[in-house]
Amino acid sequence: MTFHPLLRLARPLGLWLGSACIAMAQTTPPSNVPQADDPYLWLEEVQGARALDWVRERNATSRALLQAEPHFAPTRERLRAILDAKDRIPAVQRRGDWLYNFWRDDRNPRGLWRRTTLAEFAKPQAAWHTVLDLDALARSDNENWVWHGADCLGPTYQRCLLSLSRGGADASVIREFDSVTGRFVADGFVLPEAKSDIAWLDADTLLVATDFGPGSMTDSGYPRVVKRWQRGQPLASAVTVFEGEKQDVGVGISVDMSSGRPRVLLQRSLDFYRSRQWLLQGKRLLPLDKPEHARLQFWGRHLLLQPREDWTVDGRRHPGGSLLLADAKAYLAGQRRFTVLFEPTPTRSLAGWALTRDHVLLQLLDNVAGRLQEWRRGPRGFTHRDVAAPFPGQLSVQALHDPWQRQDPLAERYLLNYTDFLRPDTLFLGRSGSDERSPLKALPAQYDSTGLSAEQFFATSRDGTRVPYFVVRRVGATGAPTLLYGYGGFEVPLLPRYSPGVGSAWTSQGGTYVVANIRGGGEFGPAWHRAALLENRQRAFDDFIAVAEDLIARGITTPQRLGLMGGSNGGLLVGAVMLQRPELFGAVVCQVPLLDMKRYHLLLAGASWMAEYGNPDLPEQWAFISAYSPYQNVRPGMKLPPLLLTTSTRDDRVHPGHARKMAARMQAQGHDVQYYENMEGGHGGAADNAQRADLLALEYSFLWRVLSR
Repeated sequence: MTFHPLLRLARPLGLWLGSACIAMAQTTPPSNVPQADDPYLWLEEVQGARALDWVRERNATSRALLQAEPHFAPTRERLRAILDAKDRIPAVQRRGDWLYNFWRDDRNPRGLWRRTTLAEFAKPQAAWHTVLDLDALARSDNENWVWHGADCLGPTYQRCLLSLSRGGADASVIREFDSVTGRFVADGFVLPEAKSDIAWLDADTLLVATDFGPGSMTDSGYPRVVKRWQRGQPLASAVTVFEGEKQDVGVGISVDMSSGRPRVLLQRSLDFYRSRQWLLQGKRLLPLDKPEHARLQFWGRHLLLQPREDWTVDGRRHPGGSLLLADAKAYLAGQRRFTVLFEPTPTRSLAGWALTRDHVLLQLLDNVAGRLQEWRRGPRGFTHRDVAAPFPGQLSVQALHDPWQRQDPLAERYLLNYTDFLRPDTLFLGRSGSDERSPLKALPAQYDSTGLSAEQFFATSRDGTRVPYFVVRRVGATGAPTLLYGYGGFEVPLLPRYSPGVGSAWTSQGGTYVVANIRGGGEFGPAWHRAALLENRQRAFDDFIAVAEDLIARGITTPQRLGLMGGSNGGLLVGAVMLQRPELFGAVVCQVPLLDMKRYHLLLAGASWMAEYGNPDLPEQWAFISAYSPYQNVRPGMKLPPLLLTTSTRDDRVHPGHARKMAARMQAQGHDVQYYENMEGGHGGAADNAQRADLLALEYSFLWRVLSR
């Protein structure tokens, strides 16, 4: 199970701004604060009639105002056309002989799950076979299904477990599906709506972590119990094989096939960054001896370890963010002999890796630009080489090796995607051991970038730290409406990428776009993230403020024309910075945000983020949280920039009560606040392309309206 950072569905300002379930959302406000201390607690009732009436009233007011802006209709039309374009690059996942893709467009707003071969995919116009039409299924089931993925059993990948969300919530219904017949399996495995984790053991056996009833979920709202479930057996009769603790984030299941036989791993996520793992061997649990802060992954007869913190073994210090390789059998027997595949430097970090049969492909960040390096497994050990790859944008690598296949013709092939701020994505087919690669797909230009430039600058933060940021603008432009985007949390880096949304709705229209690589993110590895954790959270805000000040000092923009945008954790960022330095900004867009940091840990998945922010119930931690918590710090009489708050009723990750209560309090205090809540969409704010285009058009219309004055 992967506990995704808050960002995953609320990506930076691009077109791909993503995508509580009613059964799981709180219908009454949890209370550790008396009603008298917070007169807006009733807005935490997600489906409460009074709360929804309040939402509809504000939605109508905001929509009437923003739809009247001249930018709205053409922006929405352009964004919808881009989202539905037929010449987008399909994201694919290999399963046996097939490449699978989930595709949405104007004719298929809910989407098609489809497949093709690699040879067909390489053609300009690939022929696709539809496996499941989600729009047809939604109509037949009378459900607002949103696709959440499929887990298929190799080596045939015929039997699949489909995750279907109602309206985009994280919680999903899981149903067994036959990918060959294109039908759901009669009397197959079915799980009711919940935040679940599942894995195949064999064709008739699953490991399941889900809501089994009272006591089976953690304080964060994720499963804490794993059971073995046999075909034909009632779920209530499934046998418990593993349990976590109530205070854990949750438990997770994975099955590794890289050695040719299944390795079943069970995990307790103690918090967002620490975990313990066990190998399930029959009915026995073998604990894996690793630092709680380290990530462990098996790779055939080897394993990979990535410590997040410095780790000293046999007298050698391995810095946090390193990548170490060991013989799996020897490691399990207690030996600690490592091949060091990567060590971070002040300007270099490891963004990720991909595994072919014989190579580890490292995705590196060099001053926030991507590089590629490969390590080869040979008879005499490991050797490495730097791969000549496009630079200085973002590289993404996806290995095509299928470990279920003994003789895999694609064992050393991989997909390499390159993009930067001004160059559309190109997808290549590469082969390990070679710099040669063939282009498979290229995204055509989706807006006019003539005369635009992308530059990197550095600002100096309050404590002297150099903070990088990117500026996309018309060459030499000064004083233009400027949009500053940031995130700064959960070790998530903001990287150069071609964004049709930003380009179409902002930069091609004369606006300047800025991405800030502040502490709390992952641009320079775990140390960059840890620098803004817990009591040091203010450093992320200071970095963001420093970038704003640097933009103004360079003459790139002015305070009246500088807007802020951030989503999720980034919503907390812009909410805090807006209150701390309101004179620096002319407008703020705050998306699916955390804002009430006194109660965030009581709402939906909030308890899972205490390793990032702290526990507000502890006085010594509330002391530093309260210093920046936006909901507690907004006051009447503050001279604040105009604000647009957006959220989703169906967000079962960050409770919509954060945005609702902040809007209500600020409006009561006389501040200039617009509010819009989509009734679907989950944490991404939208359930389909039409909703996504509409929401983005509202946000851009607000920015143009305010920053063009």
